[in-house]
Amino acid sequence: MAARASNRPRVRVAAIIVMDDAILLVRQRRTAAPYYLLPGGGVEGGETLEDALVREVSEETGLLCRPLHPIFINDTISPDGRRHLVNITFVVEVTGGTLLTDSLDASIEGIELVPVARLGDIDLRPALAEYIQSAYRDGFDTAASYLGAIWTPESGPVQ
Repeated sequence: MAARASNRPRVRVAAIIVMDDAILLVRQRRTAAPYYLLPGGGVEGGETLEDALVREVSEETGLLCRPLHPIFINDTISPDGRRHLVNITFVVEVTGGTLLTDSLDASIEGIELVPVARLGDIDLRPALAEYIQSAYRDGFDTAASYLGAIWTPESGPVQ
């Protein structure tokens, strides 16, 4: 889900789902080139971070999950300051459901398992590839880290 222009930050939760040495990502296309996101989305008023994450993962991927712990927190602030997202990324455990071939979310073009080693080769937003790879090597056993502001311009890496 793209952040709407606002003078207030929006909160987005995202899930790291590991399957067979790959990370589950959703593919979106708002310009000519696709880009990838961790499954997740906006937190609604009155909704806990965990409830939002479970809802968003189910809507986007068909999987049921249980959040284990937050691992990354970062801001995504557009250069003009009109869009500001606070991203909270959780490590999750899949507890059920069936992985969809097509997402129920119309903004998602596809669902892909991307090998951990290939994360740096794609346009992942926010640009967390190196952080995910490092946490993967450590077994996702680290406490949450604040990564600062990470912004990816629309002309991100080309595949």
